Amino acid sequence: MDIAPLQHAAREASQLLRALANEDRLLLLCQLSQGERSVGELETLTGIRQPSLSQQLGILRQEALVQTRREGKRIHYQIADETAKAILQLLYQRYCPTPPGEPR
Repeated sequence: MDIAPLQHAAREASQLLRALANEDRLLLLCQLSQGERSVGELETLTGIRQPSLSQQLGILRQEALVQTRREGKRIHYQIADETAKAILQLLYQRYCPTPPGEPR
């Protein structure tokens, strides 16, 4: 068995999990899993203040987990990585509170 492809996949998975293993980045991605958001919206929804917000969004951009769209002076973010999106959906199902009476 050729171990090289498995090593490559493990390296990619490890890199993704490292990016997700930060509370602020995970919170940002959780909000983005619900749809595109502007920087101002993310700040309001998450309570993460500048400059930490910019730093964490920069890391997510660097890891190619999010992409941006400019509209005038506003920058909008959305999830760019389908694997990250799938993991976030699972995490959302397992850890995010659901309103009473709704199935988890």
